[in-house]
Amino acid sequence: MSATQRIKFLWVLFLIGVGLVAVFAAVGNATTLVRMSFQELAAQSTAIARVHCVQSNVHWRGGNIWTRTDFTVTAQSKGALPGSISIEMPGGALGHLRSHVDEIPAFAPGEDAYLFLWTAPDGTFRILGWSQGAFRIQRDVSSGLETVTQDSAAAPLFDPVSRQFRHSGVRNLPIAVFELKLKRALAEKP
Repeated sequence: MSATQRIKFLWVLFLIGVGLVAVFAAVGNATTLVRMSFQELAAQSTAIARVHCVQSNVHWRGGNIWTRTDFTVTAQSKGALPGSISIEMPGGALGHLRSHVDEIPAFAPGEDAYLFLWTAPDGTFRILGWSQGAFRIQRDVSSGLETVTQDSAAAPLFDPVSRQFRHSGVRNLPIAVFELKLKRALAEKP
């Protein structure tokens, strides 16, 4: 093997190595969620409620950063909830440290949303399907019309039937239409 061939061979090995590092870094930081239909979310949730975010607090738990968000329950569609609930999800920012988990919804005080919840074994509430179970409510300032957008509508989710990643979900749906869709999904037999 000549010196030129060795150099070309080493460059090829180097580029393959860089490519593998990039692939493993991307895979190691990825979050993959299996897509749940609206009906599946409704059927598998233990509670569904319209909520108003009161506050969020970030804290350490088990060596990880978690965010606890407190909500006032303004309307219930499924299950029995107290007048206020707290939800803890991984991630958040404490000082100069930031922990981010893709597809974990984060809320700011004053936001309104519909949340599809499940009860964890320790009795705390979690958002079912993370971003899939969070539906933000926006109000048009001029008309007063409220619309609903699912957090996961912008994220590619894995569809096990087609074995592909797809964008889907509720986007800018008028609140009355969303509530009718929710009522129908809850009336269906699983």
